[in-house]
Amino acid sequence: MPNITPLFIAKLLVFFLFLFQIIDCQANVPVLQKADSLFTAKKYKEALVLYEELLDDQAYSPAMLLKMAFITEGVGDYPKASFYLSKYYEHNPNPRVINKIKELTNQGNLVGYDISDRDRFFKMLVDYKQEITASFALLMLTFLICVFVFPHKKSGFYMPAIICLTLAFFSNNFLKLPDRAIVTGSPTLIMDQPTAGGNLVRRVDAGHRVIIRDAKDIWYEIKWGDKRAYIKKENVSEI
Repeated sequence: MPNITPLFIAKLLVFFLFLFQIIDCQANVPVLQKADSLFTAKKYKEALVLYEELLDDQAYSPAMLLKMAFITEGVGDYPKASFYLSKYYEHNPNPRVINKIKELTNQGNLVGYDISDRDRFFKMLVDYKQEITASFALLMLTFLICVFVFPHKKSGFYMPAIICLTLAFFSNNFLKLPDRAIVTGSPTLIMDQPTAGGNLVRRVDAGHRVIIRDAKDIWYEIKWGDKRAYIKKENVSEI
């Protein structure tokens, strides 16, 4: 019987690591159910507290974001309502969402909401990230099993196993959407340098979305049109 090599053990551990990562955590389900019950009972403030806890834990759904937008709009917190709608837009890029944000921010033209076919395709890959990663990990394990089932052909299975391991690694660690933020400060100054002494690129109000490229002290480096620009962290909320 062939000896189990350290490389095999390492790959097997990586596989189980991926396997554990794709198991959905159900711990937040009771909290969500309680929050939904409070919302149905029109106890909106109490429901919002629980919804915000779930959002902090990244355990949210698009429907929950709509409820949060409804509550915050009702109490007159339009920047927060716009933030929740913008986050909802990440999951459901519907033009009606943009129109609602325009209404809340009292603006007729918003930057950062255009989505190309390439963006849609990449988002689809991100949505199925766990399934893609698990598929590559399963293929890797299959090839490793073949190494022991067919020892006389094992050299032909090592390379596919390594390729699947590499693809699973990149899928798990690098397949993600760019960091985005919505402008919540009004007015907000967009500068060409991360300093108040830089040149003004544009003065904007709340509602615009930007792609965050980097962070420099109190500034975010963002993409504004085709240019690199800077905006103060206090004037945006990460989506």
